[in-house]
Amino acid sequence: MVSIFLRSLIYNIVFYLNTVVWVIFGLPTYFMPRWGIIWIAKNWGRTSIWLMTLICNTKVEYRGREKIPPGPLLVASKHQSAWETFALLQFFDQPLYILKRELLWLPFFGWYLSKAQMIGVNRGSGARALIEMARRARDEVRRGRQLIIFPEGTRTPVDAPPRYKTGVSQVYVDCGVTCIPVALNSGLFWPRRTFMRYPGTIVIEFLDPIEPGLSRDAFTERVRSVIEDATNRLVKAGREEQVRLVGFSAPSGFSSEVKSGLS
Repeated sequence: MVSIFLRSLIYNIVFYLNTVVWVIFGLPTYFMPRWGIIWIAKNWGRTSIWLMTLICNTKVEYRGREKIPPGPLLVASKHQSAWETFALLQFFDQPLYILKRELLWLPFFGWYLSKAQMIGVNRGSGARALIEMARRARDEVRRGRQLIIFPEGTRTPVDAPPRYKTGVSQVYVDCGVTCIPVALNSGLFWPRRTFMRYPGTIVIEFLDPIEPGLSRDAFTERVRSVIEDATNRLVKAGREEQVRLVGFSAPSGFSSEVKSGLS
């Protein structure tokens, strides 16, 4: 456990140093087309993943990449960790995120998000914000971009009950493009609200595409079912691997007391 703690500490220091390096390296992209900052973001993500493998012995496996169709696309991903926010970038030519508007105000990092034309949402505006978000997402996707969206709206710990928002189904209906669901087990290795990073194999699995044309309710049920079933399978395998490697499975961050209160 001491070794994992030290590796995690070293990785977090190196991760932020790596981020600073790419932020500085990316300054000329302010005067370039959008592809410049996308290139920076993808390579920042790749180096962050490589460093985690090198320092923390956390490997990565990508499954189902051949299922990703070209062109405009809705990517609906499970969200357990900050890890997938940069890991998914590398698979798409024109990635697009919907994020909290406040992130756009951050010095440098937020300016890069604006340069990449990400969609900021004021969560305090309720239904009005949802309508505006859906409109902007539709327009950007129709221009050929790939919208990466997290149907639960925020990071959820491993073992937390799924709570899929209605926004993703609205975006699916409005955009009228194929959706590819994504399952993963990153929360076992990069849990939220802790700096600990655990060894093992993070798996991202691209599932069978969902073609346009379903109703909102039918899509919500379909995407929830396929993502949760695959995620549960990946989490189970990840825990078994962790036990073999270090003798225990990383804590989920979701206590039995909380489970009882939400059941």
